[in-house]
Amino acid sequence: MPFCLTGGFSPWGSSRFPSGAFTEESFVIQKRENNQPRVRCVWAQSELAIRYHDREWGVSVHDDDQLFEFLVLEGAQAGLSWETILHKRENYRAAFDGFDAQRMARYDRRKIAQLLKNPGIVRNQLKITSAVRNARALLRVQEEFGSFDRYVWQFVGGRPRVNSWKAHRQVPARTLESDAMSKALRKRGFNFVGSTICYAFMQAVGMVNDHVAQCFRYGSASLLK
Repeated sequence: MPFCLTGGFSPWGSSRFPSGAFTEESFVIQKRENNQPRVRCVWAQSELAIRYHDREWGVSVHDDDQLFEFLVLEGAQAGLSWETILHKRENYRAAFDGFDAQRMARYDRRKIAQLLKNPGIVRNQLKITSAVRNARALLRVQEEFGSFDRYVWQFVGGRPRVNSWKAHRQVPARTLESDAMSKALRKRGFNFVGSTICYAFMQAVGMVNDHVAQCFRYGSASLLK
């Protein structure tokens, strides 16, 4: 999440930095909780972002519904701020039947028309129809590989890649792994899965740990919550 040029699970959308420029020295920030200093990745500024950073981002996810949720939200966030998606997240869960791919795969034109009138989600026809298309593609992957989890985690060899970035400028927008994942997903009928979106997805679900090395979540995020 803390880096995305063209969309993906980035807290500041398509720009390299959130509003208010941060110097290299302020890539990590300190907030005092219970009289104990905590160093966080600099993008975790708001209450929602801090809670997400502390509890979810970079934690390994292996549940297919949760993985699909992140994939859909990645696409929904493209061109917008991650803060916007965080605020709409519960609305998405309600609108998309808890990201149950079996149910979403059955959405027809009437259902899509209803979703386009839902003010609680991003009312973009391409993004909504892509979510339905991706649900159908996910079901085909589950049928072939047993689970979406098994399929996507193969792109990092089944184990989290733990990086050790000391500065934001070191974090890539894409990698060879995200390139491979993007290409493979596209071939299987997925949409809104460009390499930068795939890399942001990999960051979000713990396939890679891109917490800055000084962050208190570094080293623990890829384990249990």
